[in-house]
Amino acid sequence: MSAMNDKHILSSFDRDLESIQANVMKMGGLVEAALANAAAALENRDVELAEQVRAGDKAIDALDVTVKTEAARLIALRAPTAIDLRLVLAVMEISSHLERCGDYAKNIAKRTLTVTGGTEIEGAHGALRRMSRYVEEMMKDALDAYIQRDVAKSQEVIARDAEADQIYNTLFRSLLTHMMEDPRNIAVGMQLHFIAKNIERVGDHATNIAEQTIYMVTGELPDDDRPKQDRTSLTLQEGPIQ
Repeated sequence: MSAMNDKHILSSFDRDLESIQANVMKMGGLVEAALANAAAALENRDVELAEQVRAGDKAIDALDVTVKTEAARLIALRAPTAIDLRLVLAVMEISSHLERCGDYAKNIAKRTLTVTGGTEIEGAHGALRRMSRYVEEMMKDALDAYIQRDVAKSQEVIARDAEADQIYNTLFRSLLTHMMEDPRNIAVGMQLHFIAKNIERVGDHATNIAEQTIYMVTGELPDDDRPKQDRTSLTLQEGPIQ
């Protein structure tokens, strides 16, 4: 095969991968907006904005399907080398993490509808907003690191997950105290806890995206030796929400 044909195949692969990555970044933008809007809807008890977040999740899901379909087609048609295949697989993983974050934003919006008009727990909404902003910054930086192929920045995102867990634990203990002090707080407190848990999970997925960037650049996943700071999984279990 001639060098010219090699160049043609390579450029075709790069062009196809660029199209796929453009959709991933479009997903990232929609997810960031969904998370911010879900947090704002909760803080302001904005039912209309919460409904917009719920409806918008369909677009995120559709982009995930497009990315997966185009990536599978790219693998089948271009027969990528090992390094190129690693890029495609990492993109597919990142797409999956973003799709899950869209689901969490939707769940936050759904639970916002259940707490609107209910008992107010002092300080809870402000704490959730601060937690959401922290995790949103993790996601933004994880996506920036992915675009820039920045291993150091990805490692910084991974390191920040412990702080996200700690913020969640502090909020959980506060909600638990309010529920123990006044049974009237239990119904809303449980819903706010599940909202906080969804936000914390977004931080986990931002961390996973950072790990995939490192894998994409180096060919190795970071050692998963980060002790999880979330100790509430055995305390409360989240039920399904439709």
